[in-house]
Amino acid sequence: MNEIPKYSKVVYDSRKAEEGSAFFCLRGAVADGHKFAKSAYDSGARVFFCEETLDLPDDAFQVVVPDTRKELAVRAREFYGKPDEKLTLVGITGTKGKTTTSNMIYSLLCDSGLNAGVIGTNGVRYGDVFEKTANTTPESCDLYRIFADMVNAGVKYCVMEVSSQAYKMDRVYGLEFHIGIFTNLSPDHIGAGEHATFDEYMFCKAQLFRHSRISIINKDDDFAHVMAQNSKGQAYYISTVDPGADIYGSGVRPWKSDSALGVDFSLTAFGESADIRVRTPGMYSVQNAMCVAAVCRILGMDMETIENKLTYCKVQGRFEIVDALPWATFVIDYAHNEISLRSVLSTIREYSPKRLICMFGSVGDRTQLRRGEMGRVAAQFCDYCILTSDNPGYEDPMHIIRDIEKGLGEDFPHICIPDRAEAVDYAVQNARRGDVILFAGKGHEDYQLIEGKKVPFSEKDEIAKSVHKLKMSV
Repeated sequence: MNEIPKYSKVVYDSRKAEEGSAFFCLRGAVADGHKFAKSAYDSGARVFFCEETLDLPDDAFQVVVPDTRKELAVRAREFYGKPDEKLTLVGITGTKGKTTTSNMIYSLLCDSGLNAGVIGTNGVRYGDVFEKTANTTPESCDLYRIFADMVNAGVKYCVMEVSSQAYKMDRVYGLEFHIGIFTNLSPDHIGAGEHATFDEYMFCKAQLFRHSRISIINKDDDFAHVMAQNSKGQAYYISTVDPGADIYGSGVRPWKSDSALGVDFSLTAFGESADIRVRTPGMYSVQNAMCVAAVCRILGMDMETIENKLTYCKVQGRFEIVDALPWATFVIDYAHNEISLRSVLSTIREYSPKRLICMFGSVGDRTQLRRGEMGRVAAQFCDYCILTSDNPGYEDPMHIIRDIEKGLGEDFPHICIPDRAEAVDYAVQNARRGDVILFAGKGHEDYQLIEGKKVPFSEKDEIAKSVHKLKMSV
């Protein structure tokens, strides 16, 4: 083979191709990059990595490889100067808890004066930089570019969510982690365009530990042994059941004020003890905090600092308590399916609120079966529901709401308010002392998808507006 011409840009999206680009033809669940090679050529790309010969003019240099996704990961790493070698990488996988745990670790590292970055569902953050991500774990090309930007900004630690799709689609192919974390595993992301079976889903999750020097594993999860069997390095275990675990949590005690709730527990990590308080409820919160403490201790943070920092740590859109009214608790959470909604509502119910109110909707143009399931869960745990919009797309919001109502039941007390801003205002204006109001579905998102457009929408801002309106009327 002739020597590959030099290129000044690595792309897999033909719309981003320009003169000097190398274009990688990736096959996805929906589109095949080979079909867009001519478009990339017309935009100036002259080097093409493909799995089959392309019908392009003679000046297009084609490199036919067995797997363009793996090739992209290898070439992108080289192109950006192997930036991963200059970072301490912490990867987190699991069905639930990835976003919360990664952002808590990032927050504690930054608050302790360490230059850190985070990559995941809530976007990319380091220093004053914020960048939205299309996927929980970006494509390898984007990932190495982000790593390079972080290194140039002086970042030393990068904490990232590692999704099962990241391994299935080779987004993290060849990447080695200093620490890998397993939170938990339950059936999810199984179906067309995702994972064919639960076993495949589990196998992809386990790959993180084949590529981590240190593994932190939630021993209380039913699938902990699978992750442990795949661990290539030192494995440490967290547990709230086994006192012999490396990181042990005991004496879990819920606490509640007029406008907040959470858990206290005693932590023993690597022989040292601390009393931990977190402003999120439930056993998942305890397990997430234990993972955070384990990572931070391994990275050199002292237990006293960990104890103090965890008390004030919260994550945008993940059981985020909004300080709004002194007599009611407002919670914003990303729960947008039956599993996540059940988890958060059942946890809140343990705190015996005078009323548990949930404001939620469901995504339009798809997930029709999800709507009734969410309605049934809400009816099981709530006292009252406010049904509204959640990225309705091109579908009539009221049509979506009617589907949710079928699961909720005709006699269950609720109100339908399709405009989400109006629904937030209704929730605030009608909040009573002792209420816990869950705003479910949007979480960290700052938009609504309506008829093909991203319409700006911030749940937190809408709550603030409504609280101000309420105070002005008193």
